[in-house]
Amino acid sequence: MNVAVTRKGWEAELEMVFSSRHGATRLSKRSRRGPLALQRPFYPEGEVCHTYLLHPPGGLVGGDQLQINLRVEQGAHALLTTPGATKFYRSDGRLAQQRQHLVVDQDGALEWFPHENIYFPGAIAQLDTRLELAASSRFIGWELQCLGRPVIDEVFTSGEVRAGLTLMLEGKPVLIEQLVTEGDQLIRSASGLRQHPMSGTMIIYAPDLPDIEPIRELLAESHQVVSAATCVDGVLVVRLLGNRTESMQRIMISIWQMIRPQVFGRPACLPRIWST
Repeated sequence: MNVAVTRKGWEAELEMVFSSRHGATRLSKRSRRGPLALQRPFYPEGEVCHTYLLHPPGGLVGGDQLQINLRVEQGAHALLTTPGATKFYRSDGRLAQQRQHLVVDQDGALEWFPHENIYFPGAIAQLDTRLELAASSRFIGWELQCLGRPVIDEVFTSGEVRAGLTLMLEGKPVLIEQLVTEGDQLIRSASGLRQHPMSGTMIIYAPDLPDIEPIRELLAESHQVVSAATCVDGVLVVRLLGNRTESMQRIMISIWQMIRPQVFGRPACLPRIWST
């Protein structure tokens, strides 16, 4: 990725730690620098901590560097989402970069549901997500990448995107994925996105994984996306290709609603912001 990095944009960092205290999960540590924030936690289902990750500027431009660090300690259970999409705008030649480091300790639980990442034509962007799980931790989360803005028929014809996802289980790499494209090369490629501007990855982990067949049956009912579900070294991975955010989110939410009782022992409780 050949970019100019001599001029800096926004530099922001957010660190959060969730701990089990007095029968509920509390935000035990929060530190921030620059335009990243966390909404005040709330508890619509008792002891589980719900909160929203906020980026007030609404998007990243060339030169911006964002770092998100999250840890869920033993016995804690947190659910995080975002109020809207993360946008990577057209670049002036500089790299826009966001790094996310998520750690779930033994017997911790994390639900990670950000809205989609939208890469505008001309963006030069790098997104790195590193997820570290313990053998007894539990996790359901997803990431959605959108090249261009298909809702207005805008195609990602120029720019560079590198989006990486690394899953570590007990310190060992289980899943390493990279989405790399210049312009619409990946969209056009038969071995890439197959004319679809959007891709999604959903990860499910628990010591006692739910059965994969009901997930595959649910995926087979949808004709709006290309989808598959596999089990990789004890981790369930669902992959989607599509043209619209709503259809892809609807499928992932349906999977979450179906398996949450098995993974976390409680029915699905939709974040209130999803209804606004």
